[in-house]
Amino acid sequence: MAAFVTVLICSNLIGPAKIVQVDGLPAFGAGLLFFPISYVFGDVLTEVYGYARARRVIWAGFAGLAFAAIMAAVVVALPPAPFWKNQEAYEVAFGTTWRIAAASMFAYFCGEFANSFVLAKMKIMTAGKWLWTRTIGSTIVGEAVDSALFYPLAFYNSGIMPNEILPAIMLAQFVGKVAVEVLFTPVTYKVVGFLKRAENEDYFDRDTDFSPFRLKV
Repeated sequence: MAAFVTVLICSNLIGPAKIVQVDGLPAFGAGLLFFPISYVFGDVLTEVYGYARARRVIWAGFAGLAFAAIMAAVVVALPPAPFWKNQEAYEVAFGTTWRIAAASMFAYFCGEFANSFVLAKMKIMTAGKWLWTRTIGSTIVGEAVDSALFYPLAFYNSGIMPNEILPAIMLAQFVGKVAVEVLFTPVTYKVVGFLKRAENEDYFDRDTDFSPFRLKV
């Protein structure tokens, strides 16, 4: 849980502040490289411990994101000392609009729960075999939900970027995030195998209440 929340907050707070372009490839927010790791953690949690426990971790991540957004807004709004000349740079790095922050949290909430739900259902369908189909398949669904919600909610008619380029950005971000998940598949296998042996746990969500609004395990 601690690792999941740390990756989530850092990728949302630090990553988006820098736009990267490498060797002529399309530009992207640096958070693209790290945000998919939160889906890896989500896959591991659901695969080993089940949807109900993963649900509590997702809520912990949501609370962490909300606190980070509120703290950033408060700190940016505080009046700087007369001798401190870095306010503009600080605003660029940490001063996001409430529209973007709300879009990010809503997209995260829906995407993570979609990812966990699909993985849990696919585990039953595959009788626990072919882990790679679950990790990649659930990520495709989760990241599709995340990208499809975040970019229109955050940027449509915002004046920050033209509406006509939003589909291309959404597609590029989606493909990039899924690619990161695919690259991490061997690591996911090792972590899942280690935890199943160490914890003697391999949960199947056959009788689980999949409502995202329950916190009981």
